Amino acid sequence: MDFNFNSEQRQFADALKRWIDKDYGFETRRAIIHSDTGTSSAAWATLAELGMTALPVPEESGGFNGNAVDMFVVMQELGRGLVVEPYFATVLGAEFLRLAGGRGEVLEQVAGGTLKLACALGERQSRHDMFDIATRAEANGDGWTLNGEKKVVLHGAQAGMLVVSARTGGAQRGQDGVALFVLPADTAGVTITDYRTLDGQRAADVRFQNVQAPRASLLGIEGAGAGILDAALDYGTSLLCAEALGAMEAIFAATLDYLKTRQQFGAPIGKFQALQHRMADMYIHLEQARSMALLAAVKVASHDAGERRRAVSAAKYRINQAARFVGQQAVQLHGGMGVTDELPAAHYFKRLATIELTLGDADHHLARFIAQPGFMERAAA
Repeated sequence: MDFNFNSEQRQFADALKRWIDKDYGFETRRAIIHSDTGTSSAAWATLAELGMTALPVPEESGGFNGNAVDMFVVMQELGRGLVVEPYFATVLGAEFLRLAGGRGEVLEQVAGGTLKLACALGERQSRHDMFDIATRAEANGDGWTLNGEKKVVLHGAQAGMLVVSARTGGAQRGQDGVALFVLPADTAGVTITDYRTLDGQRAADVRFQNVQAPRASLLGIEGAGAGILDAALDYGTSLLCAEALGAMEAIFAATLDYLKTRQQFGAPIGKFQALQHRMADMYIHLEQARSMALLAAVKVASHDAGERRRAVSAAKYRINQAARFVGQQAVQLHGGMGVTDELPAAHYFKRLATIELTLGDADHHLARFIAQPGFMERAAA
């Protein structure tokens, strides 16, 4: 298998890297974080101009029909640059629309950069189980009435439309009766409470009180949205794995540079063998994470749902472990400076810690991996 990226993928990565280095430096990012919206309209316009918003959108909707490997290089660079724009939330929402089919007019707006999306999925009681859905969608004459509340909706207040999971039937944690809707964020009855998260990004709590969702807002088939939800979440998880890899690469490089320049007892502290051993351990974790992130990007498009779930959960489990180890070691090797707001290492550490808890922590994905059909039989053999 060829693990080299093609010329188009390298061009996307290089374009992003040049823009981040030139116009999205650390101080610029800090200013954006502390702004009222926590995002930059100029940065979003640049992402659209570079073709990033069109990359995952199907060609018939004005996009480039990019696959998960194409998105891997983009998310890796966004991770290196600690970009806080609502890109992940938007492309995850676009994946829901792509899997459901139709809604080409919405995807065209996403491709052009004129529309941002957010995915209102998690709830207070659900933790990492996105199938634990208490939000209800009751049928009425013209569509559905939605009632419920979603928690920690990434960039919910910055989105023009929301992808919402609700239940039209079945048990609260069951696969049956799951429905998906796409609604304008300013729909009557939708209340959005915006806040800044630990890693400098934005999230929101979204409440639905007697929200009238027309029939056209339904994605896919009523009550049969579990397959779309499962596949889209795996896609989003693979993107987070790539972003975490980029952040780990950046914090590793920053730590290595610090060890080469920080003087102690008349010599760079990087000459101390104990610290060299810790850097070697970080490098091993980083390279293992790279392999697993690539595996997830390749397998997430598999037509075998079991193969897709195994690969994605294995990758997220391993990358969560690596992110914690690399982040903690980097902070410790920087000393007290490692947790200050003025040092990029602290921001990378916070982002890695947040990714670790987004779309499933290590325990969740380990349990999911073990639960896949055939695992116990292979283990016994």
